[in-house]
Amino acid sequence: MHYFKAVAESGGFGKAARLLNVSQSAVSEQVRDLEAEIAVPLIDRSNRNIRLTPHGEVFLTRVKEVLQLADGAVTAARRSFRGEEGSLSIGFFVGGIGSSFPKLIHAFRQKYKDIAVSLVEMTPVAQHDALVAGSIDIAFTRALPGTLKAELRSEIFYTERLSLVLPKGHPLAERASISVQELRAERFVINDRKNSPAVFDKIIALCDEAGFSPNIIATASVSSGVIALVESGEGIALLPKGSQLLGSSELVFVPVQDAAASVDLVVAWSAKHERKIHQSFLSLARQFRM
Repeated sequence: MHYFKAVAESGGFGKAARLLNVSQSAVSEQVRDLEAEIAVPLIDRSNRNIRLTPHGEVFLTRVKEVLQLADGAVTAARRSFRGEEGSLSIGFFVGGIGSSFPKLIHAFRQKYKDIAVSLVEMTPVAQHDALVAGSIDIAFTRALPGTLKAELRSEIFYTERLSLVLPKGHPLAERASISVQELRAERFVINDRKNSPAVFDKIIALCDEAGFSPNIIATASVSSGVIALVESGEGIALLPKGSQLLGSSELVFVPVQDAAASVDLVVAWSAKHERKIHQSFLSLARQFRM
């Protein structure tokens, strides 16, 4: 098709050969093979100055379209190879994304307009499973369990302090800050370990360091459920500061003083499924770390 187009646009086999940097006989042979393959005469050779047949004129129009699409396909493949085109699925959970996450997503979309980004809300454990399965590409999640550290990669995106969540009528609601040791007599509402093991384990560890086991009276699968239970008067909760986005005017968030009262939000991905697009995103994400 390239040879035929060159002949049609240059007006002769000799000129086409010089443009293509091949022999004239090679051009002539390729065009004859093309005519034989489609069983249609494309070039009128009856005159000294060749010209296209009516069928050749129609064919040339479509050939230009095909070659343009082919060039576009090559360009797209090269952009994909460089991590500049394709699709990227990102897992996240509300209350655990921080203020820089929306800015990062916006900046990535602006910089890589040919990458289709989809955001999927899911719990941290569900994100881990999705990374392993390859159903998402990137996860903004809690620290990876030891069993997955060989298969998945992660980097800390930011470290988040814990806050005490309680109804505004609670006796501790006026405190500027508080230590975990002061909560030994409280009823706890806590994240279900099955969905949020990092937060669950951190709270248990903090209480253990303070010399008591928390009186857990209810659990919820996500932080919004924990907050709803607190607002209902079921008990108090320790949650990452970002969960304040899920609160209401009926709740108070008091910073926890203990030095170890924090959890990490990590950006994670699968080593097995890693592509250049992952690298493009991670390179930008590192500029938005908090």
